[in-house]
Amino acid sequence: MRAMPVLRGHPLIAFFVLSFVIAWGFVPFGSFGAFAPLVAALIVAPISRGRAGLVELGRRLVRWRVRWYWYALAIGVPVAVHLLAFAVDGTTATVSAGTVLLMFLLRLVNPTDGPLGEEPGWRGFALPGMQTRLSPLATTAILAVVITVWHLPLAFLAEGDPRSNVAIIVVGTVAVTFWYTWLFDHTGGSVLLVVIAHAAEGAVAHEGLLYMLVWLAVAVVLVVVDLRSWLRPAPVEATWAPDVPTTTARVR
Repeated sequence: MRAMPVLRGHPLIAFFVLSFVIAWGFVPFGSFGAFAPLVAALIVAPISRGRAGLVELGRRLVRWRVRWYWYALAIGVPVAVHLLAFAVDGTTATVSAGTVLLMFLLRLVNPTDGPLGEEPGWRGFALPGMQTRLSPLATTAILAVVITVWHLPLAFLAEGDPRSNVAIIVVGTVAVTFWYTWLFDHTGGSVLLVVIAHAAEGAVAHEGLLYMLVWLAVAVVLVVVDLRSWLRPAPVEATWAPDVPTTTARVR
């Protein structure tokens, strides 16, 4: 097949194209394929790298042996952002703890939802591949733009003013992309921790612009406080990237 050499020679481009085509292919039917990055990674990884590509992706997804405080941060930071946003806008959350916990657990295991449907692709495949050539800061800036554009159809599928929805998606997606990169790189490339963080972030329906601005403040703090790690060579890279030496993942 003519597509095979393209997939093998340009795995990142192939991954991004498939992620857009699959996800946006549902838009005419009033839906959105949030699972597209997972499917794209499962297609491109074995074609570009063979069985080793799937093994590498799988190991990132089940990498659980990190220090306990990373689990606390993965859950605690999203919870703190929710609470701070509620405090700033003067509203009170009315959902029960049981409902939030159930939503969190469902999002952890549902491959059609954002955490499990997106993170194995964005963070498990694209991020380490891009970091073989670029710093974490440059990689994340590019990835933030790509993922934001990928999400834009949701602004027109959701209720409310599309212009307001676009602003929310842009600010929120850019902000959490920096948060997820920071968490991924500091846990030796654990997609599992990012899936947990993503599930915690969406366990409460809190999608206003103020909420996203709080996330933006978190992203700015992460970059400013830890700027050195954003500018130096990434601690987590993909072994399948051609002609680029591989670094060993470090858990800090």
